[in-house]
Amino acid sequence: MVPMSTFTTYLWPVLLLVASNIFMTFAWYGHLKFKSAPLITAIMVSWGIAFFEYCLQVPANRLGHAVYTAPQLKMIQEAITLTVFAIFSAFWLGESLRWNDWVAFLLIAVAVFFSVHDWS
Repeated sequence: MVPMSTFTTYLWPVLLLVASNIFMTFAWYGHLKFKSAPLITAIMVSWGIAFFEYCLQVPANRLGHAVYTAPQLKMIQEAITLTVFAIFSAFWLGESLRWNDWVAFLLIAVAVFFSVHDWS
């Protein structure tokens, strides 16, 4: 059994990455629901949202680098990004993922496994 302090050491960076990716997904794609808004408004609102993403992303990577390598953090972040985006796409934009999107996501999940698994 993994001690709770060790478990949270591994978990906190992941939770912060999830939260930061929620903000970033809205910053990058949220405006697509409001296509009639002026582009400059979309840019400024996106920048405002992205500020909060950075307030979570930077600590996630700082804390995470104590227990994960930089490539592992990036792979975890990509998997989280795709998961958050899949949910966002379906519920915010009303766009379902196609079968080939799911296959691509699965392949990335396999890549994350290979990256974070302890092979020693």
